[in-house]
Amino acid sequence: MLSEQVYAHLRAAIMRGDYGPGEALKPQDLARDQGVSLAVVREALVRVVGEGLADRLPNRGFAVPEFSDRRWQEITEARRTVEPVVLRLAVERGDVDWEARVRAAHHRLARKEPYAPGEGEHYSGAWSEAHRIFHRTLLDGCGNAALLETFDRMWAASELARRWAAQRSPERDALGEHRRLEQAALDRDADTAAEVLTRHLTLTAAALDG
Repeated sequence: MLSEQVYAHLRAAIMRGDYGPGEALKPQDLARDQGVSLAVVREALVRVVGEGLADRLPNRGFAVPEFSDRRWQEITEARRTVEPVVLRLAVERGDVDWEARVRAAHHRLARKEPYAPGEGEHYSGAWSEAHRIFHRTLLDGCGNAALLETFDRMWAASELARRWAAQRSPERDALGEHRRLEQAALDRDADTAAEVLTRHLTLTAAALDG
């Protein structure tokens, strides 16, 4: 479907950083570049707005959210409030199969190259997906579908800001942070796991403040 293709192209372009924070998304330009109608482009723009990847501005069209938008800090606050609690439940309730999934998800993440050829400073799509799966698998042991759905929504809402934060703090030891998360979870040390996760999320928020 043409509208689906245009949406996927636009979403990937925003995630790659082709459009910077606050940059206008001009329907006429997008329609010309993609060789499609304005109606198709507007449908795609409405979808990325719904995902929080763009804003619809009164009398000004569409734009990528501002870097300083308060929404990013609010999402981070929500994640720091909810995810350590869910991780505690996972550590307490997770079974041996959960342990194996956590170990496998971390192994895949650690083996992925963060940056793909041609993607410059932006994390590769494969790394980003492995990153999401690792965090989701960590929490999966909680056994609570409602809490996991909340995580999924917050993750999707925060992914653009996380990529921006990664660009602003390239010296972060992401590999070490994830290794410590895995180890604390598999050691069944709920206090340490929650503490490590909270710090992990706080460092991302700090990069956005910087």
